Amino acid sequence: MFVAFITSKIRAFLRYRQVIRELMQLSDRELDDLGISRNDIDAIARQSVAS
Repeated sequence: MFVAFITSKIRAFLRYRQVIRELMQLSDRELDDLGISRNDIDAIARQSVAS
């Protein structure tokens, strides 16, 4: 049970880092087209992991 908990936390962290990585690669123009500012990236990544 503990191992499953740790595994799920690791997977969530890896998903979080992947979202951050992908959004950081976008240009400011592309982010603006999506309605996202660079300041919002962290919150969006956290929200994507929580859902």
